[in-house]
Amino acid sequence: MENRKVLFDRNTLEFVTVTLEFCALMEATERHTLFAFVDKGVKIIPLLYLKAAMLPAVEEPFDADELDYFITEETYEVIRARIASLFGEHDSYLETFHPDIEYSDTPIATTISESLADVYQDLGNFAALFRQENEAVMHQALYVCNENFRLYWGQKLLNALRAIHCVRFSDEIQYSPEDENE
Repeated sequence: MENRKVLFDRNTLEFVTVTLEFCALMEATERHTLFAFVDKGVKIIPLLYLKAAMLPAVEEPFDADELDYFITEETYEVIRARIASLFGEHDSYLETFHPDIEYSDTPIATTISESLADVYQDLGNFAALFRQENEAVMHQALYVCNENFRLYWGQKLLNALRAIHCVRFSDEIQYSPEDENE
């Protein structure tokens, strides 16, 4: 009963909703101008982080069977490549929270496209598992997603947001009338 309560908690359902919005944005990259994409990104990414941070505590499942994952490496690469193409020269940024930074004499660069594709892969898998409406699978997916947020993709999301913010509010890209159609 406690697991069911967590699965249908208001914060869980709001997280699922924002997750679906984030995934939809990542999957529709080619339909956006750079301005429209980053304008939506600077709004959805903080909301996604907030909703993930508000998820209720989830007990580790007893039956931690291997979950089926739906986002393949091919899908990941398509998403990453589309984002990289959209951002072009704006895709790279300096990573300040990389675990190896303290041992490096040179800055460590990463890309917005890789960071967002990493988050998309985890959230896409979570959403696909949650849609199965099998409460045991939903519970396990929520647990894994919550742990991955804490250990991995939460920081990636924030790092990407910092870089996207710089692109969105730079003087290099501007709003255009075609952004109205998005």
